[in-house]
Amino acid sequence: MTFEIENISKVFVSDDDKEDVIALKDINLTIETGKFVSFVGPSGCGKTTLLRLIEGFEKPTEGTIKDDGEIVTEPSSQRGFIFQNYSLFPWLNVIDNVIFGLGINGKPEKENRKRAMEYLETVGLEDFANSYPHELSGGMKQRVAIIRSIINDSKSLLMDESFSALDVHTRHKLQKQIYKICREKNKTIILVTHDINEAVFLSDEIVVLSKGPGRVKKIFEIDIEHPRQRDDQEFEDLVCEITQEIGELEDE
Repeated sequence: MTFEIENISKVFVSDDDKEDVIALKDINLTIETGKFVSFVGPSGCGKTTLLRLIEGFEKPTEGTIKDDGEIVTEPSSQRGFIFQNYSLFPWLNVIDNVIFGLGINGKPEKENRKRAMEYLETVGLEDFANSYPHELSGGMKQRVAIIRSIINDSKSLLMDESFSALDVHTRHKLQKQIYKICREKNKTIILVTHDINEAVFLSDEIVVLSKGPGRVKKIFEIDIEHPRQRDDQEFEDLVCEITQEIGELEDE
């Protein structure tokens, strides 16, 4: 098992006279190696907070999170994290952005550049290897950011609304590309998203969190075979079911 999330609660303590905010309460989850899991739920349910706890950016108020049996206390290179924005270094070109982490790890530059080009080819960016971020579209920038995380051979990939800023066509294309790459590498992926269609298209499991304080309300096991078709009736029915589940939580 990759992640064991045990009795997690998170309270943000106020620095003034305002009330403390209970973001998460009694979260218990197991996310197995190689699974693609999405966190969905109403705004303010703690999806991103939970993702940041798993990465080690935040510390839980109560409970523990284990990554392959080791308690998470800080960020790790074994857990790649992709933010909603692109987080590229503007002074580096595409290929240098991609290999930045590999250089820190001391691997030979020639080998790094060869690997980087292979990955860029998989997402159609091989002709932009020497371009700079300001010369790229939003979709291109996000593809570079994702490839930079994947190429570091982290065991898991945590994605915070990583496709949300993209147009529909680019988003759908990139989802397919990233799913293929990550499945080939057997990475464990956790995605925070508001897009239920996206969650159903990609996920093995969808975890629905309740309105804050966030609790695990329901887990959907997705057994639709890949490649999934968004216009299939089974796919559309599941999107509707999960959307209705979240709508009911928002009305509570």
